[in-house]
Amino acid sequence: MTGSSGNTLRFDARRRRVVLIAARFNATLVDQLVAGATQAWREHGGDASRLLVERVPGAFELPLVAKMFAASGEVDAVVALGCVIRGDTPHFDYVAGECARGLMDAGLQTGVPVIFGVLTTENLAQAEERADVTRMNKGRESMEAALEMIDLLAPPPKTGAGTRATDSRKKKGARR
Repeated sequence: MTGSSGNTLRFDARRRRVVLIAARFNATLVDQLVAGATQAWREHGGDASRLLVERVPGAFELPLVAKMFAASGEVDAVVALGCVIRGDTPHFDYVAGECARGLMDAGLQTGVPVIFGVLTTENLAQAEERADVTRMNKGRESMEAALEMIDLLAPPPKTGAGTRATDSRKKKGARR
């Protein structure tokens, strides 16, 4: 993702359509991720009517719904938000691992950016720090990663006969 050191890149979300898929499990933390993602969407010019928010039971269910939206042709990116905190059983490993694998597969199979905005932490304190909208909110970072990937994967603009196209992705890379 874009990193928690403070992103200075600007994206144009005005004509974009993004879906946030948010787990209800660990809702207090996930709701903060949704708030951070929504705030970033607005700050980059996104229209509230073009940002969908869908809920699923937990992180394990995120990949199926992510793939459904990515394959629909109706969104430019999918941002999956959830929180899995390590416990005393191997449940964490199964849920976190399969969620990550499924989200990656959804993006690779559809060609639509599917962003892994799922907190996978050792304890509640780590999760709270990463969800806090006044600190390193990973929902915000996930939305910005989605907008950056949309730009990166967008086809270069078409040019008229006899003109030479400048690859906008090269220009954007120079800003980093």
